[in-house]
Amino acid sequence: MPTLRLTHHAANERWLAQIFEAKAARMGGIVRRAVRDVEREIGRDRLKAEVAGRGFHMIECGGQFVIICRASDLVVHV
Repeated sequence: MPTLRLTHHAANERWLAQIFEAKAARMGGIVRRAVRDVEREIGRDRLKAEVAGRGFHMIECGGQFVIICRASDLVVHV
């Protein structure tokens, strides 16, 4: 019989913290996480709030959240 995994998002704040403790994040680079992992571990809204609170930028593309860990202006070139 399949097992149902219930995740309590509040218990996964450590998972969220690890994203921004990555070397790339600390150096103003880019980190990415699969959308399905974010939704399972903390929820989309919690990640959006954390990114916004830090003044960073986030895009979603191809099933990934791409977080630009820099608060400066963002220019998108085609």
